Amino acid sequence: MHMKKSTFAIAFAFIVLLASCSANKSENEMGVISGETAADSIVRNPMKNAYFGETHVHTAYSLDAYIGGARLRPEDAYRFAMGEEVLSHDIKMRINAPLDFCAVTDHAEYLGEMYSMMTPGAPGNDHEATTAIRNAKTYEEAMSLFIKYVAGNNRSENPTHPEFFQGFETTKSGWKEIQAATEKYYKPGKFTTLHAFEWSSAPGGANLHRNVIFRTNKVTELPVSSYEIPREEALWDWLKKENLAGNTVLAIPHNSNASKGKMFDENDSEGNPITADYARTRQEYEPLIEMMQIKGNSEVVPRFWAEDEFANFENATSLEKYSGRTYLEKNFVRYGLKKGLDYEDKLGVNPYKYGFVGGTDNHNGMPGNTSDDNYKVGSHGLADLSAESRATKAVDGWAEAYDINPGALTGVWAPANTREDIWDAMKAKETFATSGVRIKCRMFGGFDLASSYASYDELVKAGQAGGIPMGGDLPAVAAGKNPSFLVWASKDPNGPGLDRIQIIKGWVENGEMKEKIYNVAASDGRVIDAGGKVANLSAPIDPATGAFDKTKGSSELMAVWTDPDFDASHHAFYYMRVLQLPTARWTFYDAMREGVKFPKDVPDSIVERAWGSPIWYTAKK
Repeated sequence: MHMKKSTFAIAFAFIVLLASCSANKSENEMGVISGETAADSIVRNPMKNAYFGETHVHTAYSLDAYIGGARLRPEDAYRFAMGEEVLSHDIKMRINAPLDFCAVTDHAEYLGEMYSMMTPGAPGNDHEATTAIRNAKTYEEAMSLFIKYVAGNNRSENPTHPEFFQGFETTKSGWKEIQAATEKYYKPGKFTTLHAFEWSSAPGGANLHRNVIFRTNKVTELPVSSYEIPREEALWDWLKKENLAGNTVLAIPHNSNASKGKMFDENDSEGNPITADYARTRQEYEPLIEMMQIKGNSEVVPRFWAEDEFANFENATSLEKYSGRTYLEKNFVRYGLKKGLDYEDKLGVNPYKYGFVGGTDNHNGMPGNTSDDNYKVGSHGLADLSAESRATKAVDGWAEAYDINPGALTGVWAPANTREDIWDAMKAKETFATSGVRIKCRMFGGFDLASSYASYDELVKAGQAGGIPMGGDLPAVAAGKNPSFLVWASKDPNGPGLDRIQIIKGWVENGEMKEKIYNVAASDGRVIDAGGKVANLSAPIDPATGAFDKTKGSSELMAVWTDPDFDASHHAFYYMRVLQLPTARWTFYDAMREGVKFPKDVPDSIVERAWGSPIWYTAKK
């Protein structure tokens, strides 16, 4: 890898030069239609609204998606997100509930290649390889091409553009087409589109991908790929230069469960212990992390969190069968949050101060298609297109198809549905992730809050006036005061009632990372004991129809919880987890509709959930 540094440096310098040039160009010169001015007349809610959206989806502009048969383009993806019908693999598809916002995140590594592939007369359109990829029809043909041009290349020691790449001008052309679609469907106040792409670094098969998301339509002229910039530190340098050029932008790391221990590693990409400068830079440009997507939930797994009774949820452990992955404790977000506190102690700054988002990573061009009863074409085209393939095949290089799930959603609290407001909420970490459902959740923390509130409105006004929202920092205090947290959640309008709200606390005590789970609100009149425990509620799905129990659970839960174990000398974080009652998993619907049989350990029901971004307490040292 070191032998390639000079090549990477030249490419990086070229990309930075182009980025700086783009900052001096007008939007019309870049081929972008402005939709920003319409946002000026939008009505704003000072108490903020919850908006649901997609931050991770691939269309035909991603080579791996195209090889799998995806033909929906960014324009189609936005139409689908807004509730329009699209045709995917000759199947009519419509999202169950439209999204409020969407970022199409096609791989930067292939934007030029896909422009050549899909544009008659473009350079490389008639190349032997592009012709072979366009003509692939069977699963076997597709997998052979996927391994050759995607998996085998990206996970090699020196990944590079494939043989049919025609240069950076094709990349710029593909990026302009995506920008045009993103501008066309931006409807301030109604539907927000965000300019974005994916940087897809995978050293040794470790998933270190990032989604790069811009605040407005002032964007780079040339998206950076991992072929030019192979590791995250150089990506942060690029992001810094983009921000200085006026292209306000952030990055979101993908699912850490597939990172082979590298997402929250003790060392940087050169093998050196991370420093305070590293930690500050990471915190500045990566405020969020993807809690869940189709390749699994990255919060926790039972193997390392046996005492968490709700850890057994969409763990996708068959990821360990591929690319030499092994699940390690440091692959998971809760570990990363605790390790961040440890670094706060040692370095004076927390590199892993992450808020939460969710996405699908769907490779069919259908953002936010997260409903288990609408999982009719799978997630990766020919690999899991049919119920039979989902029961018997793998999404090659990743996991068994039955271990994949429909994906997650991002929720943000913002005063209006505009690009600036959605992006600013993400930057501030006033976000939450859901496992694909439309649960809303909100939390405030403070040291001088009342012990109860009569309504949601009262709770929010008190939290805004005297508390800290999700993603924020509690002020350091002297011993003798314990923080209180205002928590609220409402159920998915089309789902079952809520079961409970939990607060997960992590802290560092005498150099040891610790955690504890507290139940802070429960449905059906259940009493939470002094130790934060509550009896479980039995509400199974109907084994014949998959219908959920409509007689139990709450439509809304609200509480004020004071940390009984607070120590002002310990760094700590607090995040809320909301659990709903069980619903049928997509595997139940496949078995019921198509008669396929899954392995016995594959669940037919799940407990969907939401995770609110943490609030941190930093002790005086």
